[in-house]
Amino acid sequence: MTLTPAEAPLASADVRRATDLCIAALRPARDADWSVPAGELEWDCWETAEHLVDDLFAYASRLAVERIGSNLPHRRTPESPGAPRNAVRADRAAGVEGLLAVLDSAAGLMCAVASVKSPEARAYHVYGDSDPEGFAAMSIVELFVHTHDLTTGLGLDAWEPPADLCARTLHRLFPHVPADTAPWPTLLWATGRGELPGRARLDEWRWYGAPR
Repeated sequence: MTLTPAEAPLASADVRRATDLCIAALRPARDADWSVPAGELEWDCWETAEHLVDDLFAYASRLAVERIGSNLPHRRTPESPGAPRNAVRADRAAGVEGLLAVLDSAAGLMCAVASVKSPEARAYHVYGDSDPEGFAAMSIVELFVHTHDLTTGLGLDAWEPPADLCARTLHRLFPHVPADTAPWPTLLWATGRGELPGRARLDEWRWYGAPR
């Protein structure tokens, strides 16, 4: 069976590509105030970036040990009421460059684990135990939508990631969304961050991590 471009499997190299694009988009704001809200989120930009770091670390950790149906018991705590509950944080004294370095490191861990795992490997996620491709797709969703949140909050130019990565991520994780709309606006809509013609904005959303 011949796959369409949108059906091509996602892998660690795609996570690396997505990470590099996101960091490049955020670096111009290294001297900005990261205590402002991240787009429409309740978290500020620093907290949102740390949440992204924690997500990538969590995905790498789960996939590394393949614990099916059970989360890893990392100790997750908020720094303040309403802040993300993280196991991993960046030292604020290191500034934004340090924060981006921690993000790059967490993504690197995810890439390294995904690159050596068998396609038959399975690991826990609340939206369905998933395989290495699924965790790669989840990582790309987190990178893309939170970079959207951050660039919006920091007043940077509008962020638009590559259509091919968006389309492949939608195919892997969001089989329930429209297939005839532009990939990036569709991914924003699917994650409750935008509208599509004829479709109301989503108040609740999820993806489906189980292998297709």
